[in-house]
Amino acid sequence: MLHGAQRTSFELEFCLPSECADRLESGTADVGIVPSIELQRLGLELIPGAGIACRGAVRSILLFTKVRPEQIRTLAADSSSRTSVELARIVLARRYGATPSVDSFPPDLPTMLENADAALLIGDPALRLGVAHPPFAALDLGEEWWAMTGLPMVFAVWGCREEMASSDLVEAFADSCRFGRRRLPEIARREGPPRQLSEALALEYLSHHIVNELGENEYEGMRLFLRYARELEP
Repeated sequence: MLHGAQRTSFELEFCLPSECADRLESGTADVGIVPSIELQRLGLELIPGAGIACRGAVRSILLFTKVRPEQIRTLAADSSSRTSVELARIVLARRYGATPSVDSFPPDLPTMLENADAALLIGDPALRLGVAHPPFAALDLGEEWWAMTGLPMVFAVWGCREEMASSDLVEAFADSCRFGRRRLPEIARREGPPRQLSEALALEYLSHHIVNELGENEYEGMRLFLRYARELEP
């Protein structure tokens, strides 16, 4: 969208997926990448073919715990990703029989674990820490979901208000996604270091952990995730 054929087609604003959902809900944005958990709640039209998913370990959605997973009673969560918080609740409930209370904290692991049995870190803070952070165990929630279901996990999708949906919009997002995927080394070189990530780690993450082109398996995984989320509702 910044550098490809679509660079003059959209007025871009950058914010977290949770904020994108709020802007779509308020009508201040026409299109946005939104947590998959929000798609149905907001009544958005799905723009198929592009999004953020994984097929196994994702590296950037990590649950650190001081106790065995089945013993987790309190969870400190970085609430900037609503889907990741819901995924943590689903994995803990279905795989480990744990139903912790969840409190929102800034993404600082020591502080989070001072106040809770476990901590959910997402995005760059999780990538910078990695899975080896003694003395705490870490669960990669992408890997946990894959082991539990055998299906991809979809964290965010592109959605739009109904009146904006069109085949041209779908094709523009698919083309932009393919343009970026062809330039992963360049993206890793430019975007990794400013985020305190090595170029090698950024490239590994984008090449082997994150899936951006979504197909039927991804949407099947998303439908199952949304069903599990509904079943967890009070």
